[in-house]
Amino acid sequence: MQHPLVYEVNARWWLSELSASTGKAIRLGDVPEGELERIRHFGFTHVWLMGVWNVGTRSRATALGDPELHRIGADTLPHFSEQDIAGSPFAVADYKAARQLGGDVGLRELRRRLNKAGLKLILDFVPNHVGLDHHWLANHPEWFVHRTEPVPETFRVPTSAGELWVAHGKDPNFPAWCDTAQLDYRRPEVRAAMIEQIKDLASRCDGLRCDMAMLLLNDVFVQTWQQFPCSQPPPATEFWEKAIAGVRSVRQDFLMIAEAYWNLEERLQALGFDYTYDKQLYDRLVAHDSAGAQRHLLENTPKFIGSSVHFLENHDEARITTLLSLAEHKAAALLTFSLPGMRLIFQGQTDGVRIHTRVQLGRRAAEEPNLEIEALYERLLGALAGTAVGHGEGSIRTPVPAWADNPTWQDLVAVQWRKEGPEFDLVVVNLAPHSVQCYVPLDVPELESFNWRMEDLLGQEKYERYGDDLRQQGVYLDVPPHAAQLFVFKRL
Repeated sequence: MQHPLVYEVNARWWLSELSASTGKAIRLGDVPEGELERIRHFGFTHVWLMGVWNVGTRSRATALGDPELHRIGADTLPHFSEQDIAGSPFAVADYKAARQLGGDVGLRELRRRLNKAGLKLILDFVPNHVGLDHHWLANHPEWFVHRTEPVPETFRVPTSAGELWVAHGKDPNFPAWCDTAQLDYRRPEVRAAMIEQIKDLASRCDGLRCDMAMLLLNDVFVQTWQQFPCSQPPPATEFWEKAIAGVRSVRQDFLMIAEAYWNLEERLQALGFDYTYDKQLYDRLVAHDSAGAQRHLLENTPKFIGSSVHFLENHDEARITTLLSLAEHKAAALLTFSLPGMRLIFQGQTDGVRIHTRVQLGRRAAEEPNLEIEALYERLLGALAGTAVGHGEGSIRTPVPAWADNPTWQDLVAVQWRKEGPEFDLVVVNLAPHSVQCYVPLDVPELESFNWRMEDLLGQEKYERYGDDLRQQGVYLDVPPHAAQLFVFKRL
């Protein structure tokens, strides 16, 4: 089984930087072959091209009117001007690739070349809302959450029957996104139209990352918009159940990925999502909560972990080099790469980028690569390429205390990987600033039938172990602080 390794790249920044480095305008259809080879070199299976859709003038004007965005741009971007404010890629005017990026023709050509190189293309789907320039606001204003009188976080939409006050899209825990309009998923016509939109997108890419997917769950939606009455009866089914069944009728192999929070991830997986964000693991890693990270991985089911997206960065989070030391970074990176499920790396992560750039900006600050971080990722990803990690069957093992009154086992995560045959690999990550001693039980057929040589591909350690001992008590580990080890077990 192939576990996806995804490269998230901001389309605007990517093309801007490729244009600057080549001295000519680069669009989606003419990305240099060397750039695609660079992506393949790291072992990626998918490219998530974030921010490719059209953003209209009204939504962009909202970003242009944000003084904080101007301040950030001026502080981080040389020669900053209003041209650098492109607007939020999640205020979609329509699902057409932006003309300045190369349009739909360029997007088709890039997908063709990615697929030829063995890479699949993931694109954005923003189901909760649309941008202020979307034609549905003029043609179907009743499709939006609205009232007939002004209330906070709404805007006026004239109609043939008078006027409506349409709500901006929102996460109920935060202020509304004032460059968007909130679709009303209590209405069957909205659901039907968005299912058709997903089916159309399924013909143009190999997977969708669905923004804030949990907002569409019936109980969440009703709770969020209870002050905005709707004449329609409550939906009898969940939108995602019908939507994912619809896309599966078109593309059985199509990936559906949910950005999801609030402990609703398992519900979304049950509705058909292939993968959901594992923000809980991320939060524990950046909080230096090693025992909490281990508990999270052991207390959730293997199916849940194997249907999760593991990451240290994405476009919403701070750059990981500002949160973890080099040793902590190495251990956390190996962990996220070594878990069953989808593994995600964000543009600039492998270079050690430190400046977090807002997605409304059309380019990012130029930074010199961090050579230690570059070497770290080259070594980690290079070592994994020759193992079963991410390519076979992975299982998270439960450590056993090495002796009574030694609680350090709680800080270690061990993941065993196997493909065909008895040989196997064991990833060992110590998330704590102290050493760990423990036993790790193994689940390997015929383990006791052989003696074994174990070698750390990321270090110098080499040992020989009796199969009977490994079967009876597991492998004994005495692991340094923040260790990141990749043991390959071969029969003697």
